[in-house]
Amino acid sequence: MPKKHLKFNWLFILALCWLAGQLAGQTVQDFIKSGDEFYSQWEDQKALDEYLQALQIEPKNYEALWKTSRSYTDLADLVAGQGKEVEARKFELYAKGETYARQAIAVNPDDTWGHFFLSASLGKKILLRGKKEQVDASKKIKAEMNRAIELDPDNDLAYHALGRWHRQMAEIGGAKRALGSLIYGSIPKGSYEESEKWLKKALELKPDYINHHLELGRTYVDMKKEALAIDEFKRCLELPETCSKDKILKAEASAELEKLNKKG
Repeated sequence: MPKKHLKFNWLFILALCWLAGQLAGQTVQDFIKSGDEFYSQWEDQKALDEYLQALQIEPKNYEALWKTSRSYTDLADLVAGQGKEVEARKFELYAKGETYARQAIAVNPDDTWGHFFLSASLGKKILLRGKKEQVDASKKIKAEMNRAIELDPDNDLAYHALGRWHRQMAEIGGAKRALGSLIYGSIPKGSYEESEKWLKKALELKPDYINHHLELGRTYVDMKKEALAIDEFKRCLELPETCSKDKILKAEASAELEKLNKKG
């Protein structure tokens, strides 16, 4: 073999050895820290890759498990478009988020984040299925939200989720609820007042979070409080973006404002 080829092979082998040494030297906490850095830069896929690397080293690491669930759920939220293929992709990602959240709870049932991300991933996955499946899962989803709040009364995202849950249940009202109960079984009750209460609690804890304002605005629309809804949607547009989903949420707030303006 020519000397220059031999030299190249040795350099290649040395580079591989160096890379293997670097990887071997990285701990679970190194990968989690790196994932957190990508997450703070809105690089959700890169964050997920780091958390999965951590789980390769320590499959039952609670922090890596719930953050992996969060990443899959966030990535599903970012899937754009409509149609069966889009829904299938979102469902797949939410299902993975649910799986990792359940694993996190199995490792540590006494922390808020495993329960919250189970409620988030399961709740969003079920919305892509039929009404009966949504009704069947609704009590379980609410129980996970309540458990997340019980474990951390300052978990603003759990209050947010509870507010949305109440609005969705309130939308099934009167004769529709009675008919739905005959078809799907017992439907849990919710109210717009409870939705408003819990979304305002979320805002009390995190006043600059765009999604809290967006969902409170939607609750006000359902309550026929258009002036308050407009205030919330305008606030969405004024606030700076703080996460990867905020651009989408601002566009939704703008669309809600346009609908109200046409109605007015």
